[in-house]
Amino acid sequence: MWYHMGMATKRIHFPQTTAQQRQLLFETWEETGNVTAACHTAHVGRGTFYYWKPRFDEDGYGGLAKFASRAPKEPHRTSYGVEQQVIALRREHLEWGKRRIADEVAKANNWVPLVSPNTVRRILSDANLWPAAEAGAGKKERQTRQPDG
Repeated sequence: MWYHMGMATKRIHFPQTTAQQRQLLFETWEETGNVTAACHTAHVGRGTFYYWKPRFDEDGYGGLAKFASRAPKEPHRTSYGVEQQVIALRREHLEWGKRRIADEVAKANNWVPLVSPNTVRRILSDANLWPAAEAGAGKKERQTRQPDG
């Protein structure tokens, strides 16, 4: 929720336009030359027209077909060297868990953390070095154990 001068207001959600809406928008605009009339006919705001116009100018109606992906082009990943270090530590010390391995990697880097315990688990899972069957076994065992008394 957004708050403005003590009043609570809800954000308005505008659904994404469809390819048909965008085509109607630009067909109407080409026929009439009137942006406001085109937006009214296609049921979109003027901002939508100006958002899509550069694509329409460049690629015509084909440019209106799909949204550009906003997904990161190079998602952040742990460096190859750190991944190899995690894998090597796991192979040397099978008894170590994800926290211990993350701490050992940080220790080798002057105690500057390079990976989180969950990233260690992901790296080891990807390398088939993290046993899926054992994951959560300790928690389940603690829940079923009855207190002595």
